[in-house]
Amino acid sequence: MEREERTRPGTPAPPDPSRPRLTWRRLTVLPLALTVALLATLLWFRHARLDPDAEDALARLRVSRVLWQHIELTALATLLVAAVTLPLGVLLTRGVLRRFTPAASTLAELGRTAPVFALPALPALRPGTDRTTVLTGLVVCAALPVLSSTVAGLAAQGPAFREAARDLGMSPLSRLTRVELPLAVPLILAGVRTALVLNAGTATLVVLGGQRGLGALITTGVTHRCVPALLLGSVLTAAVALLADWLASVAEALLRPRAATGI
Repeated sequence: MEREERTRPGTPAPPDPSRPRLTWRRLTVLPLALTVALLATLLWFRHARLDPDAEDALARLRVSRVLWQHIELTALATLLVAAVTLPLGVLLTRGVLRRFTPAASTLAELGRTAPVFALPALPALRPGTDRTTVLTGLVVCAALPVLSSTVAGLAAQGPAFREAARDLGMSPLSRLTRVELPLAVPLILAGVRTALVLNAGTATLVVLGGQRGLGALITTGVTHRCVPALLLGSVLTAAVALLADWLASVAEALLRPRAATGI
C-alpha cells in the first residue's frame, strides 16, 4: 500500500536527502545581512574622527586594496591546498600506500582539533617573509581538513562499489574518476569549505610577515589606538569569512551529486 502511494501518478517525488536545497532564504538572507552590516560600518567609519597619524596610515593602506589582497590570498591559498591535498588523499588510498590510510586519517583528525600541528607554519610569519613563504604557511595550516575529508570519502566506500565497477570492465583510472571520486564529493567539498573559511581568518596573520591584508587594518588600529580602523578591519575580516562560507555552501549544494547517499 505504501509502495503504491509512492508510485501513484501525480504524486510529487520525495526530496533527495543527499542534496541540500537551495531556497531563496538560504540564497539571500546572509548576503543581505552582510550588506547592511558593512554599509552601516562604512558609514560610521567615514564620519568617525581620526587623529592625523592614523589618518595618514590609513591613507597609505587604502581599504579597498588591502581587502582585495586579503581575498586574493585566501582564494589562492585554498586553491593550492586543494591542488596538493586532493592528489595526496587519492594516493593514500591506492595500492601499497593504502596501509598508511589509518595513520594518515588519525593524524589529519588530530590536526583539525590540535592547533599545535600548525606550528610548522609559524616561521612563515616572521618579519620580511616573501609571499611564497606566507602562502606555504597558509597551505600547511589548512591542508589537514581537506586531506582528512578526501581520505575519509574514498575509504568510506565499501568494496562492493569497486567490485561492481571492475565487473563492468572499468580500468582503475576509470573507477576512480567515474565511481569513487563522485561518491566522495560531499566529504571532499566539506573539507574544502573548511579550508576556505580557515584561510579567510588566518590570512589576517600574514601582516606579521610583512604582507598586506585586512590584518594591516587591525594592526594599524592597535598601533595608533584607532578604534574605527580596528573595528573596520575586524568587521571586514568576519564578513569575508562568512561570505566565503556562504559561497562554499552554495557550491557544495550545486556540485553534490544527487546519488550521494550512504557516504
